[in-house]
Amino acid sequence: MPITDDYGQGIQIAALTDQPDAGKLARDIANALARRSVLSFASASARAATLVGAAAPVEGMLTHLRDVNRLDHYDGSTWVAVATGASTWKTISLASGWSQNGNSNGTLQYRLLNISGEESLQFRGAVERNSYSSSPPVSYVINSTALPSAVRPSTLRTVLIPCSDISSSRIALKLDVRTDGILEVFGFSSSVKPPWVGFNGTIVSL
Repeated sequence: MPITDDYGQGIQIAALTDQPDAGKLARDIANALARRSVLSFASASARAATLVGAAAPVEGMLTHLRDVNRLDHYDGSTWVAVATGASTWKTISLASGWSQNGNSNGTLQYRLLNISGEESLQFRGAVERNSYSSSPPVSYVINSTALPSAVRPSTLRTVLIPCSDISSSRIALKLDVRTDGILEVFGFSSSVKPPWVGFNGTIVSL
């Protein structure tokens, strides 16, 4: 009957008394080692399609997802993000009427973060607006193109962001980061027409 490895990892190794089968020997060792290594997949959906049946994930398994450059750990019931590689800042394209570098705070950008195993979305920069109508709408959509699905929150995320006190009776507005990747800012009115709106340091959980 098979024996196990010396490190207590449950890797089955054929004994000399077992019936010779080189293919089974190699497969048993390869499969046992693979499930204990960091498995690489193109995406979470590719991982889900592969790790089924006899190859279903087991507690302690680690995987790397190439599309989001993320290391995940299987806790026995679900995949938990362990770490995200260096995530570059990406510029957000702006809706009509808005321009970049409000108040000289730089271009509005985002990046993916991993904070203690929690995936988060971070923003930096600011936008500006040169003119408003006499009675502006209560909210404006800031981005002309929705954020990619990999950085969209699972539920609506609402946070406060700063704005100029020039031509504005308030210095903070409400930002909704929507599940469809749209950034919508609320709080505008005939007395709230700030020339710039800031996003520096804004972080929302995904």
